Amino acid sequence: MKILGHVAFLLLLGGIWAQNNRNVKPGGKAAKKAGGVQGSDGAQSPSVVNMTPGSQGGSRSSGGPAGSGQEGGTAGARAAGQQTDDMRLHFLKNTQVTCNDGTAAGFYLKEFRGSRKWLLFLEGGWCCYSKETCDSRYQNIPRLMSSSGWPQTKRGSGILSSQAEENPHWHNANIVFIPYCSSDVWSGTGPAPTPPPRPRQGKDKVRDRTTNTTDYTFMGSLIILEVIKDLVPKGIKQAKVVMLSGTSAGGTGVLLNIERVASQLQQLGAEAQVRGLVDSGWFLESKQQRSPNCPETVSCSPEDAIKIGLRLWNGVVPDRCRQLYKRGEEWQCFFGHRLYSTLTSPLFVVQWLFDEEQLRVENIYMGGRSLSEAQWQYIQNLGLEIKNSLRDVTAVFAPSCLSHTVITKSNWMSFQVKGTSLPRALHCWDRNLEAIRNNRTPAKGCPFHLVDTCQSPQCNPTCPALVDRATQQELTLLQMLVAMGLDLQRLGVDPQGEADSLASMGSNGG
Repeated sequence: MKILGHVAFLLLLGGIWAQNNRNVKPGGKAAKKAGGVQGSDGAQSPSVVNMTPGSQGGSRSSGGPAGSGQEGGTAGARAAGQQTDDMRLHFLKNTQVTCNDGTAAGFYLKEFRGSRKWLLFLEGGWCCYSKETCDSRYQNIPRLMSSSGWPQTKRGSGILSSQAEENPHWHNANIVFIPYCSSDVWSGTGPAPTPPPRPRQGKDKVRDRTTNTTDYTFMGSLIILEVIKDLVPKGIKQAKVVMLSGTSAGGTGVLLNIERVASQLQQLGAEAQVRGLVDSGWFLESKQQRSPNCPETVSCSPEDAIKIGLRLWNGVVPDRCRQLYKRGEEWQCFFGHRLYSTLTSPLFVVQWLFDEEQLRVENIYMGGRSLSEAQWQYIQNLGLEIKNSLRDVTAVFAPSCLSHTVITKSNWMSFQVKGTSLPRALHCWDRNLEAIRNNRTPAKGCPFHLVDTCQSPQCNPTCPALVDRATQQELTLLQMLVAMGLDLQRLGVDPQGEADSLASMGSNGG
């Protein structure tokens, strides 16, 4: 059970998939400070990767960015008329704001000259909250704690694409991808005060991160603010619209930071309307019974992990939400259904009604080896619970599907609710906000509150396909349930009748 719990927490809040075979070895603080992270942008030949969250790129050809000079090279390419869809890596000018291991934090930028639209994207990847979980994360997923292996360029997909056919309404925005390397759900403001480490003797005088979590820094919230400062010379102060977006943990990061971003831009003199786009970051509290020994074990619930993590990260939550809860209960502000009503910035919530990462928290793995009747009952109830939690959300796109994250997928235009695609719904929301801002009557027949009315998982005919983990074959929901050992007859399910019913619900309710 502990192992399953550990896996669930590494995967929760998402964007973590297969790792590449990077030959970058994590090093201690002494080594990373010598890595040349003080420069602004690397001048090496870029390695290009796809920017879908969770994808991995190759490491740099050398240990770190070498001085400034990339700006000149980029400008030269533009002058020669060469167009590129790649976003280039920039390290923060404030070198005191870093990734977990002290390497420079940064961002990827694809400028669209003359555009007054800015799209800032926060990557996902859950968190770590103790010595054991942080050490494991650093060993197994180093890119989520260090910039030492980040590629020089990335290419976006979905809403991060600069191609009009893939991204009809936001392709002409300045697009900023902010890699997640703080492991704090974008809430940290530095390490919490801790007692000094015990004196060491001989070889032990060198501090070893495997025995002391104070070697890690947690600055997710500060990274966002520093990125915006560094974007001022790029023109973000002249922005008309700034959309702070994110998937999974990045989506929760949007909820936690949008008010601070709006306040910061206002203080800088910007007149932009700040909006939030939350993709698969709207979670419910776990119903799983956990070990009472947390944090001595790794099988903590998300709530316990955040409670512990908040102290380690010196984490912050929005002021208005924090005031609702007594000291020690601030963790509740990480859950959208508790936080949403306290926020003033416009928000659009994208949420699969049967989110796979929400299921993983309960040790339910679709396409895995087994599924109990109790787990199947939980899955059926989950859709209704998430639907109820979204009732008062003004702008929402919630298909009745088993999946996780959508806005950065290249096929994101193919999913529909009630005949409306997600890009179309976002465009309708944009138009509505512009109309209200300019004292005009919003357009009719352009919906942006879209929640599936059918009840069952995968009843929406546009849902992403389900894939068997062992065979990688696409299966229908009923085929998958049988493959996972569920006795449909015992549950009173007629496979043919249920399939017809699902198809009917999908075509009528979608």
